[in-house]
Formats: sequence, structure tokens, C-alpha cells
Amino acid sequence: MLEMIVVIGLFILFAGTIAELMIWGNHGKDVIFEQLSKQNDGRNASQNFLNDLRRSSYSSIGAYPIELASANEIIFYSNVDTDSWKERVHYFVSSTILKRGITKPSGNPLSYNNANEISTEVAHDLNNTTTIFYYYDQNYDGISNTSTMTFPIDISKIRMIGIKLWLDLRPNVSPAPLYIEGKTEIRNLKSN
Repeated sequence: MLEMIVVIGLFILFAGTIAELMIWGNHGKDVIFEQLSKQNDGRNASQNFLNDLRRSSYSSIGAYPIELASANEIIFYSNVDTDSWKERVHYFVSSTILKRGITKPSGNPLSYNNANEISTEVAHDLNNTTTIFYYYDQNYDGISNTSTMTFPIDISKIRMIGIKLWLDLRPNVSPAPLYIEGKTEIRNLKSN
């Protein structure tokens, strides 16, 4: 009887150890999958933003290429689809989500009706506490991040725009937030 109790105890101890290893292994797999998913989301969001912005130009009704430039919101005009019209592109933060709104010009004469904006979510789980969009004038040397323009931004002096995203599904749990940064010049505003 004593031998049976010892065998059952060892089996329970062995089974508990195996179960604990499986739980931790599954948790590690989940963390890696979440990080890869966030990395993919962040890269796609920043790359799409930079591509849209790089092509920005005067609107279909002649408005300046950049309409609004703030820390967490930017509005500019760019041809983001295959037609010949420039769309009004609006990137903004709503809670922990980066959204992209598109407004097509319509009517006669053409105009951009903000009520017709179609918004999509481009990045989730933002952990930025302050600024997402950074603005640089013609004096930016390409090296120093301290040469960003100060708010409020004079949109006529913007030549380059940067985006910095901190993405974190679970802010109070390891691993650290994923950081993604990108910058681009606006081709149609280059002065050199």
C-alpha cells in the first residue's frame, strides 16, 4: 500500500511539472505571436502612412497639400487610389487605435464633404502617451531628432513628417512595447 501511495505521489508530481511546462510554453508562444502580429500591424500602418504622405500634393480643388498638422492628427491631400482625383487623407488617434479616414471630392464644383469620410482602423493597441506625428522644416539635418518643429506647426514650413508608434497589447505585462518609427519627405514640397 505504501508503495502505491509513493507511486501515485510521484505520478502527480511528474504530471504537475509537465502541465506547468506546457502552460509556460503555450504562454511563450502566445507572447511571440502577439509581438509578431503587433510588429506586422505597426509596419503596415507606418509604411502605408508614409506612402500616402510621400505622394501628397495640392488637392483637386487647389488647397495646400497639408490641411492640419498636430501631435496626434494630420490631414493632407494625396491620390491614394487609381482615379485622377486627390483624396483628403485624415490620420488620427481614437483611444488606442490609429485610424485613416478618406474623403473623395464630389459635387459641381468639387468639394470635400467631411461627412463623407470613410474611416478604417490601421493600428491597434497604441501606447503612445503624447506625440505620434513629428514635423521637420528644411533645416532638418537627417540625424538629430531634437530639430522637430514646435507646436503649433506652421504647415507652410513642413518638408518632412515622421511617425512614431508604441504598440502594446498588454501595457502592464512583459515584454516591452514595440516601437516603430518612420520619416518621409513630401515630394511636392521639396525645396532642393
